[in-house]
Amino acid sequence: MTEEKVALKPVMGFRDLLLFYIVTGFSVRWIAQAAHGGPSALVIWIVCCVTFYVPLVVCVLQLSSRFPGEGGIYIWSQKAFGGFAGFMTAWTYWVSNLPYFPALLGYTAINALYLVGPRNHGLADSRTYFIIASLTGLSLAVWPNVLGLRIGKWLHNAGAIGLWLPALVVIVVGLMAGWRFGLATPITAHALIPSTHLKDIVFWSTIAFSLSGLEAASIMGDEIHDARRNIPRALLLAGAIITVIYVLATLAVMEAVPAERVSIVQGIMDAVTSASGRLGIRGIGFIVAACITVGGIGQAGAWFAAAARLPFVAGIDSYLPAAFGRVHPRWGSPYVALIVQAVVAVGFIFLSLPGTSIAGAYDVLVATSVLFYFIPYLFMFGAMIRLRGTLILGLMGLTTTAMAIALSFVPTEQNTNGWLFEIKVAGSTLVMLLVGAGLYLLSSHRRTSSSGSVTGLAVNTLSQRAER
Repeated sequence: MTEEKVALKPVMGFRDLLLFYIVTGFSVRWIAQAAHGGPSALVIWIVCCVTFYVPLVVCVLQLSSRFPGEGGIYIWSQKAFGGFAGFMTAWTYWVSNLPYFPALLGYTAINALYLVGPRNHGLADSRTYFIIASLTGLSLAVWPNVLGLRIGKWLHNAGAIGLWLPALVVIVVGLMAGWRFGLATPITAHALIPSTHLKDIVFWSTIAFSLSGLEAASIMGDEIHDARRNIPRALLLAGAIITVIYVLATLAVMEAVPAERVSIVQGIMDAVTSASGRLGIRGIGFIVAACITVGGIGQAGAWFAAAARLPFVAGIDSYLPAAFGRVHPRWGSPYVALIVQAVVAVGFIFLSLPGTSIAGAYDVLVATSVLFYFIPYLFMFGAMIRLRGTLILGLMGLTTTAMAIALSFVPTEQNTNGWLFEIKVAGSTLVMLLVGAGLYLLSSHRRTSSSGSVTGLAVNTLSQRAER
C-alpha cells in the first residue's frame, strides 16, 4: 500500500501546472453559450467572477497549502466532515466527469467537421457520427494517461494551447470585424442588464461551471514539484488569464455574429468563419477547428488524469475495491481507475441519446455534469469555513454553488420534452448518489470486519505468548 502511494512521483513543474490549470479551467465551448445570452453575459461573467471564482481561488489556495497531497478535495472534505463526507465528495466529483467526457468529446467532434468542409456539416445531427467520434476521442484521451503522467502531461499541455489559441483568434478577428463593419450585436446600457426570467438565467449555472476546475491539479498533489510554492503562483496567473479571455472572447463573438444567431455548440466556428470571411482572411477556420479538436481531446485527457486519482486514493483507503489502488508496475499510472472510468463514460455516451436530438443530448450531459460537479463544491466551501474560518467568501461560494445546482434541473430550449430532461438529470443523480452511499456502507462493513479479524488475531497471538 505504501509502495503504491510512493509510485506516483512528482513530474509536473510550474509550466506544466499553469497549462494544466488553463486546460481544466477554461473551455472555448462556454464562450458561445455566454454570447448566445447577449450583452448581459458580460455582466454575468463579472458577477460570477466575484461571487464564485474569487472564493474558489482563495478556497483552493488555503486548503491545498494546509493539506497538500494526493486526493485534494477528497482529503479536504474528509478532514472537515469525516469519512462519509470525504467519500461522497470524491464519488460525486468522479461521477460528474462521466457525463462531462461525452459532452466535451461530442462538442469537439461537431467542431472537427469544419476540418473536412461544409459538405459534411450535416453529420452534426448524426448519432452514428456522434458515437464513433466520441469513442475515438475517448481512446485518444485515455491511453496517454494510462502510459503515465510523464507522457500524459504532454497531451494536457497541447490541449491548453489548443484551447487558448482559438480564443485569441476569435478575439482578434471578432474585434477587427466589429471595428470595421460595426457591431453585429448592439451593446446598450439596457442590454447589459441581466434578465431575471427563468429561461434566461438557466445558463448562469453554466457560466459558474465554466469558471470551475481550479481544484483539479491539487488532486494530484504528490505528482507536483514543490506543490506549496508552485500551486499558488500557477493558480493566480491562470485565474487572471482565464477571466480576461472569457470576457474578451464573449464580446468578440457578439461583435461577429448577432447574439440570437450564435449556436451554443458551433458558435465559435461560426464567429471565426464569418469574421474572417468578411475580413478576407482565408484558412483561419481550418486552423481554429484543428486547435479546438486538439484542445478538446487534451482537456478530456487532463480531466481523466485528475478524476482517476480519486477512486485510486479511495481504493488505497479501502473505500473501493483494492484494485482501484493499483499502480502499473512499468508506467506508474493508476491504470485500473483510468480504464474503469473510461468504460463507464462509454455508457453515458449511449444513455444520453434516447428521446432527444444531438443538441438535446449535449444539454442533458452538461446539466448532469454541472449538478454532480457542484455537490463536492458544497463540501469544499464548507471545509474552507470549518478548517480555515473564511466565513464571508465561503458563504458566497456556497450560495452561488447552490443556485447553480438548482438551475441545472431547468430544461433548456433544445429539450422540448421537459419532463424527460428532468427525469434523465434527476434520475441519474439519485441513482448515482444511492450507489455511492451503498458503496460506502459496504466498505465500512468490510473495513470493520477486517479490523475485527486483525484485532482477534492480535488477541490470540498475545494469549499464546502469555501461555508460553
